[in-house]
Amino acid sequence: MYLSCCVWALTATPGAVISDMGTLGFRWIDIRPDFAPMDEVLTLAEGQSLSVSSVAASFGFPKDASLDSPDKKSRGRALAHVEQAVRDCAALGGNVVYLVPGPDGSKAALREYADSLVRVADFAAARDVRVCIEHFPGTALPTAAATLGYLDSIGHPNLGLLFDIGHVQISGEEPAGVLRDAGEKLFYVHLDDNDGKGDLHWALLDGVLTKETLRGAFEALKEIGYTGAVSLELNPSLPDPFQALKRSRRITIECGSEFMLKY
Repeated sequence: MYLSCCVWALTATPGAVISDMGTLGFRWIDIRPDFAPMDEVLTLAEGQSLSVSSVAASFGFPKDASLDSPDKKSRGRALAHVEQAVRDCAALGGNVVYLVPGPDGSKAALREYADSLVRVADFAAARDVRVCIEHFPGTALPTAAATLGYLDSIGHPNLGLLFDIGHVQISGEEPAGVLRDAGEKLFYVHLDDNDGKGDLHWALLDGVLTKETLRGAFEALKEIGYTGAVSLELNPSLPDPFQALKRSRRITIECGSEFMLKY
C-alpha cells in the first residue's frame, strides 16, 4: 500500500499546489476533474516526480446530472462526466475513480444508481481503472456496512469500497473490523479526523482518532493484503492546511510504515 494526498486540501494555483505536494514529500496525489486541464496536470506532476493515483469523479458534475435520476437525460449527462473522469484517470496513469452516493435512498433511486454504476464499471474495466463508492453519512449509503451490502447486491468485480476513517467515526463503525469485512472489495482508503459528529476533515489525531485506532487500521489493511492507496483528505479551511498535511503525513508514516506502507 502507498501514501497519497488529496490536492484539494490546498487552495492555490494548480502549479503552486503541485509544488507544495512535492515539498511535503508526497509521491502520489488524488485530483478532481476540475483541478486543471489534464495535460497541465501531467506536466506539473512530472515536474515534481508525482504520480496521480485517482480522480474524484463526484466533483464537477454538470447541473441537473445525477447517476440515480429517473430522467434518462440527467443520467446520461452524469455518465458522460464520469466516463471522462475515467479517461482522464487512465491517461494520467491512475487506477481508481471514486463516487459519492446521492441523498435519495429510495429503492427506485438505488436501482437507477446500480444500473449507472454497472455501466461505469464496465467502461472503466476496459481502461484498467477501478470504480469505488465512498460510504458517506447523510447519503443513501451512510455506513460502510450498507455500502458493502449494496456492492454485494450488484456483484460487479470492478466496483469496490472507498473506506473513509472519518466517516466511520461518525457512523460508529469500528475501522479495523470494517476493513476486514471489506477484504478484496476494498479499493481505496481516505484518512482524516473529526469530532465524531461532523465531517470536518481535521488533521489526524486532532479529533477522536487515536494512534491505536490508526495502527489497528493499518494492521487490518496488511492482513487483507491491501495494495492500493491510503490518501490524506484534509479540509482546505483549516487554519494552516500545509502544516496539517505535514503533521498528518508524519503520523501516517509512523503508524503505517511497519505494516508495509510506502511513501
